[in-house]
Amino acid sequence: MPRLALYALAVCALAIVAAVVSFVQGLWIGVVWVLLAGLASNMAWYYLRRAKAERAAAEHATTG
Repeated sequence: MPRLALYALAVCALAIVAAVVSFVQGLWIGVVWVLLAGLASNMAWYYLRRAKAERAAAEHATTG
């Protein structure tokens, strides 16, 4: 798994925890944490897909 994808997943997990804590305390700032979690999740997905595409291109170049 690419390092940037791991970092993005870590940020996503921390943002989810922060959102839960914020909502439990009754703070509406939790909405911002939810949005950050969504952004980090999309970044992780992007980096995973990009690494998969790069591996497929490298494999195709060596076999083709």
